[in-house]
Amino acid sequence: MQIQIQARKCSISDAHRARIEEKVAKLGRFIERVTTIDVVAEPEKNDAMRVEIIVSTDLKKVFRADYSSDDLFGCLDQAIDKVEQQMRKFKEKLTDHSASKDKSDAE
Repeated sequence: MQIQIQARKCSISDAHRARIEEKVAKLGRFIERVTTIDVVAEPEKNDAMRVEIIVSTDLKKVFRADYSSDDLFGCLDQAIDKVEQQMRKFKEKLTDHSASKDKSDAE
């Protein structure tokens, strides 16, 4: 799994980058076939920060979420929650679909 962190029109310290990488690395536990995670942080008007997370998988599925707030890590946590929710829903669809297919084959 490859993690890329970009800062547009601002800078992120190495300590912050390490903490961001640590948090988003946990997204791999929901779907094992995650190939890349892109994190983009950029400032908005009124000193607010916007964080966007893009998760790509081998299954040709892309999960995307963004959030804006005054706090960088608050934005990151909210965006991670959104992506986690999308990944859980997708995984449930995969497992439910295969379970219903197995039932119809058994009958």
